[in-house]
Amino acid sequence: MTVALGPLALDAYLPAFPEIADELGIGHGGVGLTLSAYVGALGLAQLLGGPLSDRYGRQQVLFAGLIVFALAAFMVAQADTLPGMLGWRIVQGIGGAFCAVSVPAIVRDQTSGQDAARLFGLIGLVMFIAPAAAPSIGSALLYFSEWHAIFLMLAGYAALLAVVLHYVLFRRLPPRQTEHTPISTLVTNYGLVLRHRVTMRFVGLQALCFSAMLVFITHASFIYQEWFGLSNAMFSALFAANIVAMASLNLLNRRLLNKYESVRILRICVFLQAIAVSALVISAWAGAPYWVIAACIIAAVGFMGAIVPNNMANALEFFPHLGGTAAAMLGAAQFTVAGAISALSATLAGGTLLPVVLVMAVCVYGAAILAAGGPAAIERQSRA
Repeated sequence: MTVALGPLALDAYLPAFPEIADELGIGHGGVGLTLSAYVGALGLAQLLGGPLSDRYGRQQVLFAGLIVFALAAFMVAQADTLPGMLGWRIVQGIGGAFCAVSVPAIVRDQTSGQDAARLFGLIGLVMFIAPAAAPSIGSALLYFSEWHAIFLMLAGYAALLAVVLHYVLFRRLPPRQTEHTPISTLVTNYGLVLRHRVTMRFVGLQALCFSAMLVFITHASFIYQEWFGLSNAMFSALFAANIVAMASLNLLNRRLLNKYESVRILRICVFLQAIAVSALVISAWAGAPYWVIAACIIAAVGFMGAIVPNNMANALEFFPHLGGTAAAMLGAAQFTVAGAISALSATLAGGTLLPVVLVMAVCVYGAAILAAGGPAAIERQSRA
């Protein structure tokens, strides 16, 4: 339930962009800044939330994040100027970051290895379904009310989560020994994570794979509606197919974990993703029809359903006492690197398809190089 906050805060108000622009008297680009502000805060604030959760406890940071998120969402609903909305969206992103970094840290506290990969798979399934449902939820609220109702819904959802988690989850979690160390030491803990080559291998892998997916999301409308001239309905159907593919691979991954190590599943899925992206590049270069391009994209994006949970489990494996710090590094790198590469792809596109898929290919090929040595790197670290 908690991991759905991020996708809901990102996607639920997308249908309201025109209404927000009209009411605030700004262009669509101005409304888009509220999305960028939230994503930026969501990524960078994890670097603060991770160490704080290691020092003061997961429950405290998660609860604080939910309260901050709820209050900020309520204030966004009251905003009548762009600067006001931007400011509260940044605060909302900080609250969302504290929630986002606490969830994987709690998982790492309670499980490890294959069990962690299974639980991350369940979390990933929610994260794949939420983006598909969020715009529909926003549209339904707009049908009965105005855009303010979307943020009031987000505020109410976060407040409800705070109450439910306090009385249901937090009381069931075993007590965890917190790190009573100076704040300066918590900051230097990032050095421990940065110097851990195996962990940083998986951090880089996730950042690159997520970048490839974000590049597609950024250009999805251009690819299907402008380049191929498809209708809104067809675009929605093809975009939803990516969600279905990710959910299917996620469920398959849970079965495969009963027989195979998560790191080996991860390596195979990244290699298969590289093959799908290679087919995408060749198809774009050859001027293939839209259904061929769509099939390649669906295959490439679909493997994220198995890549993300396995990669998260392996990235956090070696830091049982610094799970918050490691999760923060993973989340911050994922959002900042992906955001930068997505922005770069926008400047390189030039109104053509091939540069977009080439950027996706470079990201996935880089991830494949990191994945190639994953099992051996873990074995060496385990023997050390």
